[in-house]
Amino acid sequence: MRTRLFLGLALLSTGLLAGAFGYGAANLVPTFNSVPLDMRLDFHTELMKRNGITMQAAMAVSALSALGLAVLTRGRPRILAATAGLLTVASFLITRFGNVPINGRIKQWAATGPPADHTKVLHRWVLFNDARTCTAVAAFAILICVALRRADRRAAEHR
Repeated sequence: MRTRLFLGLALLSTGLLAGAFGYGAANLVPTFNSVPLDMRLDFHTELMKRNGITMQAAMAVSALSALGLAVLTRGRPRILAATAGLLTVASFLITRFGNVPINGRIKQWAATGPPADHTKVLHRWVLFNDARTCTAVAAFAILICVALRRADRRAAEHR
């Protein structure tokens, strides 16, 4: 029963995380690039105020539930769940040490104006965003594999 709960929580939280990052990569980033720079900086700053709490919480629940699932399982599901947990931790680390410092710079730019090299810095933010999106989506895909494998085993037992 605990394994099912951890698997469900890991799937839900990691799916929400991957979805949020995926939505950002597919929709927010292109929109950022389509509006005037001052509008992008203001919007980016406001968005990060709200994202700070929700995305960190999603990353924490995703990592803890996947790693908890790894503790409760054996064999290949344990390795897969641990891998998903580590990928989620990677998403957190990329965010914390890649995106967050740039977000701080963007916040300053919104108040004072961007420096001459702002396009390089914004491009680096996008690269970090793409990397954390990939790690979150990979973690979710791996957990789906764990769930499908578990469902296949249960179905085989009932035949």
